[in-house]
Amino acid sequence: MKVLFVLFDSLNRNAIGAYGGNWIETPNFDRFAQKSVRFDNHYVGSMPCMPARRDLHTGRLNFMHRSWGPLEPFDNSMIRTLKDQGIWSHMITDHSHYWMEGGATYHTQYSSFDFIRGQEKDRWKAMVQPPLERFREMYHSTQTNGLDEKYLPYMISREHQPEEADMPLAKCMASAHEFLDMNGDKDGWLCHLECFDPHEPFWSPERFQGRRDSGYEGPILDWPRYDKVSESAEEIEELRNNYAGLVEMCDEYFGKLLDHLDRIDAWEDTVVILATDHGFLLGEHEWWAKNITPYYNEIANIPLMIYHPDHADQGGTSRKALTQTMDLMPTILSLFDAPIPDNVEGQDLTPLLAEDAQGHSAVAYGVFGGAVNVTDGRYTYFKYPEEISNQELYEYTLMPTHLEEAFSVENLAELQLSEPLEFAQGLKLMKIPARAEEDGAISVPCMGTPRETETVLYDLQSDPGQYTPIEAPEVVERLENALRDLMTRHHAPEEAYRRIGL
Repeated sequence: MKVLFVLFDSLNRNAIGAYGGNWIETPNFDRFAQKSVRFDNHYVGSMPCMPARRDLHTGRLNFMHRSWGPLEPFDNSMIRTLKDQGIWSHMITDHSHYWMEGGATYHTQYSSFDFIRGQEKDRWKAMVQPPLERFREMYHSTQTNGLDEKYLPYMISREHQPEEADMPLAKCMASAHEFLDMNGDKDGWLCHLECFDPHEPFWSPERFQGRRDSGYEGPILDWPRYDKVSESAEEIEELRNNYAGLVEMCDEYFGKLLDHLDRIDAWEDTVVILATDHGFLLGEHEWWAKNITPYYNEIANIPLMIYHPDHADQGGTSRKALTQTMDLMPTILSLFDAPIPDNVEGQDLTPLLAEDAQGHSAVAYGVFGGAVNVTDGRYTYFKYPEEISNQELYEYTLMPTHLEEAFSVENLAELQLSEPLEFAQGLKLMKIPARAEEDGAISVPCMGTPRETETVLYDLQSDPGQYTPIEAPEVVERLENALRDLMTRHHAPEEAYRRIGL
């Protein structure tokens, strides 16, 4: 068995023609949809980036216990399981979060890995005295305010990518071609190709970015704020156009990968999976981005397509079964006939490649410290704490690191040991209060403080855009019961029920 797993970060479902998108040209994503099985009710689990990848590795939700963090010593990573079965696993990625404190235990699971430098906040090139005044003239004021570590590394890296071939996306794809040339005729491998694009910053070559005219004439504006929309109409259009250009670049390079698979006749014996970790709000619901926003379907309902040579006759078909990110772990293990750990809550999707059938009856998804959301495919229910700034919230971990730093000494001084926890293979864990700001609000590093925290119910059948909440007590009761069951199966701590009034 050979598996090519391609993950683009922040690839919006409604940006893809095969999912009904009509504002971006995606001929190659659409071409792959005609070869593969398309999943229409595929959802996120834990959010954002590294929590989603922990779900992917372990087949379990983690956002009820932990914010952004590494794989834990007690986690059963599918990559480690494959390695134990003699399967070679190779990662290609430009996602720099893997090389920070909060992600440093993921890439080490793989048999080999290729890290492409220069994406987003990657501190790649040393520029001791960066041209700050020039940068302030080049970039929009929202990207130069303070010129802190969020934006400055990107500006420096961009100076060292003069040609399209120098850009991380192009290098990731070139590395994938190299892997296929060297190993395409061998058996027993998983290649995890993970491209950070089209995650912000939305930078692509002029031949993509120049396809649309927003009317905007200011400095570079390619990195939206995680906040409510307050930009001018031209600025909004510029940001959306820059996202569209980057998606079209991803589509073209994905097409080159499909061409390569054609040339080496890989479709006869290779499974190809196309996925993402989450979507992104581009002004819908008057919001940019994710994390602090309600988890509308622009973020939560994500694309998934799977090609399997044994089910090539199903190319171009779709599935209505309710699925989510954690299902990819047991699916990939199943493809290699590898054992699936007992504590996995994800479902093997391979039976769905032959025909549509029952998936999950309901799935839970969310971000640590925010709402616990649940959907049954018909309704979405956002269940928030009564007071978002005054909630009982603890991190359960043996790896006390956030995205770019360890937990503070002051925070660690408050830790206590939990009782033995089943999801941690019976281990006691550090139980650390979630960090609070001076005003008492919970503000988790790389998560932020959730806003618009009203518990609401939407009917996707009558209101697919989730614009008009409904009152339906019998539906709420059913979904809350489903949510209790999901939380129990994922061994949520006692206070997790209390904080959302369950």
